[in-house]
Amino acid sequence: MKRRQFIKQGIGALATLALGEVILLTPDEAAAATRRMSEPAAPPPVPVVDYRNLKQVPSTCLNCSTVCGIVGLVQNGELVAIEGNPADPNTHGTLCAKGVGAISINTYPERLLYPLKRVGKRGEGLWQRISWDEAYATLARRIQANIDAGHPERVALHQGRSRLGAEFSRFLNAIGSPVSLNHRALCSSNKRAANYATIGDTDWETPNADKSRYILNFGSNFMECHQGSIHLARRVAQGRANNGAKLVTFDVRLSNTAGRSDEWHAPFPGTDGLIALAMGHVILEAGLHDAAFINDWVNADLAALRAFYAPYTPEWAERESGIKTADIRRIAREFAAAAPAAVAFTNRGSQAHYNGFNNDRAVILLNALVGSIGQEGGYNYMKTGLGGFGVKQPEPVPPSPKIRTDLEDPPEWPLANRWQKMRVGEIVYDYLKAGRAKLDVYLSYTLAAPLTWPEGRSLAVEVLCDETLIPFHACSDVVYSEMAHYADMILPDASYLERWGLDNRDNYEMRPYIALRQPITPPPGECVSFADVLINVGKRLGPEQARYFQFANHEEFVRQQCENIRIPGVANAFDYLKEHGLWVDTAKPTAWRTYERNIADSELAGTRSDEAGIVWRTNAQGKAVAIGLRSGDRVRRGFDTPSRKFEACNAEVAKAAAKVGIADDGWPHYVPIPSHLNLPADRLILTTFKWNVHTQARTAPQKLLSEIVHDNPLWINSATARRHALKSGDWVEVTTYRPKGHTLHPTGEMLGRQRVRVVVTEGIHPRVVAISASLGHGFSGRASEGRKGRRRANPGFASPTGNAAREDWDLAENLWWDKASGGRGNGFNLNAIIPIHPSPVTGMQSWFDTVCTVKKV
Repeated sequence: MKRRQFIKQGIGALATLALGEVILLTPDEAAAATRRMSEPAAPPPVPVVDYRNLKQVPSTCLNCSTVCGIVGLVQNGELVAIEGNPADPNTHGTLCAKGVGAISINTYPERLLYPLKRVGKRGEGLWQRISWDEAYATLARRIQANIDAGHPERVALHQGRSRLGAEFSRFLNAIGSPVSLNHRALCSSNKRAANYATIGDTDWETPNADKSRYILNFGSNFMECHQGSIHLARRVAQGRANNGAKLVTFDVRLSNTAGRSDEWHAPFPGTDGLIALAMGHVILEAGLHDAAFINDWVNADLAALRAFYAPYTPEWAERESGIKTADIRRIAREFAAAAPAAVAFTNRGSQAHYNGFNNDRAVILLNALVGSIGQEGGYNYMKTGLGGFGVKQPEPVPPSPKIRTDLEDPPEWPLANRWQKMRVGEIVYDYLKAGRAKLDVYLSYTLAAPLTWPEGRSLAVEVLCDETLIPFHACSDVVYSEMAHYADMILPDASYLERWGLDNRDNYEMRPYIALRQPITPPPGECVSFADVLINVGKRLGPEQARYFQFANHEEFVRQQCENIRIPGVANAFDYLKEHGLWVDTAKPTAWRTYERNIADSELAGTRSDEAGIVWRTNAQGKAVAIGLRSGDRVRRGFDTPSRKFEACNAEVAKAAAKVGIADDGWPHYVPIPSHLNLPADRLILTTFKWNVHTQARTAPQKLLSEIVHDNPLWINSATARRHALKSGDWVEVTTYRPKGHTLHPTGEMLGRQRVRVVVTEGIHPRVVAISASLGHGFSGRASEGRKGRRRANPGFASPTGNAAREDWDLAENLWWDKASGGRGNGFNLNAIIPIHPSPVTGMQSWFDTVCTVKKV
């Protein structure tokens, strides 16, 4: 107690923390301090906003990965509102709640403000304020030691959602480390792999729903949280209003999308692919397929397709999935009749399973059977990425490392790094604990693994606390997160509203575009964008590394990236993007049926054709690259697959599976989930889902979004609830079990237990219980923790207008979901008892396969 008299307490004390002083940052201490200081006071006056004289700054949202164009409205140097950018071809100026609710990020009173270093035990919460010079020097010294010792691979960068891929890759390549870790396998790798394996695309599909007449949805909750949800939701609405399009949704839970569909069907978890295969069986059996597309563009003939689909009868699908045979036959016929203006697509509900890779391939194949690939109203895709605009890295460009490690390229999942660096992020902490990899320097960026990872508050926290496994951990984050709490150094990050970057996504108008993210207001305190941190560290490394960081800062890096962008009538692309936010290349043709496009004779010089008609060109690195498919006297572009055709059967998949002892002939067969076979009557399947206002761990600290959704009881079917004598509001103990099958630790043994409140509903499959993710924070401030109270006598940071004593009245007095005030609190987080469960071959986390029991308590 005597020692603590000399230690400042609570995040609010950061503003008065002098260089070298020590502060205690833990949820309990901070909460106790704020509650003791809480006292009635008059609310501050509401600022008057003069909307006639606001400065408008275009930028790009990052409250989820959809990256919508936004315009920040600034008054007297302070962000007062966020609107959609009318120039955005996807949104046309509309925004979801997350985009608008981000208004609270910049002025969040509990922001991290200064670089801090740990002075107590790791996880104890004692921090000392240091200078950026000390932070940069420490990082550079530790990283350089690994380079000099010949072990650059012992430096890892582990990122959450960043949209800073070029910057991170440059830093790691410069130091010679291949260990770039991400959360792709916790999000979308099965879905991406399915697209890569069938059409060769490098991103998600772009359903042309506004021109569609039939929309077949497997597990996508696009009214809330699909990739590009707002883009797709408004176009589905247009398709239904203008074309009479029918929307049919398969989902184990009555999501907002399922509830707004013409039909909702709740299949047994993980049987989506079998239902799609049964529909394909019906389409071929009835002769409703597109014979011309199959003959010209599918790498298997009609006889092979019939043989593959023959076993997958609707009757089999009904036995496994519970969906009636008559419904499967009817929907298949309706879908085929509407083609080519018909689209079948997927999302997390189908792909986040042990068999999710084949589930999604089977659904995509439905589009090929009816010839809707690339058609208006059908299953579309387009090339994204910045390279098509001439975006380049500043010279000199560091080479890619030749080293590989099990941590970033685990051999058990050979397709994880085949098409794109998807990686198997969920195994990182397990591999470190098991000694499969060794790290000396661990850099984490907006990750919050204890909250968002499977076995997060169990295994992840155990490894993060162990200094023998992670000797040094530097965490960049905006708030004091659960990841920052277990670091050795905290690097206060600039929010996405305060930093630079180039970005783009699929354009539902089917033309490429490029967008700029730029600071709307400067960051508070001494916050620095992590991209600038890496640049500053790079400059302090040895000459061999420092030569790759000759630009001044991140803004200059982005400016140089833009030098080769050519916008008609514009002298400087960077300045144009600063003014307008984005640019759509309307000179490019719309991306309909791109596989049919002819390659001009002038482009064929120096090429060769093989016996299959594939046209090859040798690139600058001396590697033969397929560029098209010869058809008679012309060469067409085809698909970006090895065969240049849509691949119903993929030979690479078969080879990859064989490497790890899995029998696979390359076709998207239905594979039952081992943990679900012969499921005892008392066992249920635990699934998770997302709300429209929350994204992983980054949104709960934003008060406007947590006010909308801050509680997440466990959904349970009414029939199941009756068997357990449960009613809404009761508490249950959830017990989870490890998986079975070809995965990590397939023991089937009990993993953990946790108490949670239930809500009883008809809107969920009887064998499923569901809970939303992104809640149950133990850190990150009052809004996410559900604790109101004054921020002590100290301000968080000075406002641009100089009002250093400003407090957030909502967080101090109006946070009505605080349990102490009779509210429900901040929800639950079950990730500690959800097992790490990579799916075979691809490594995608099988979030929705967890077997559990529930018991009333």
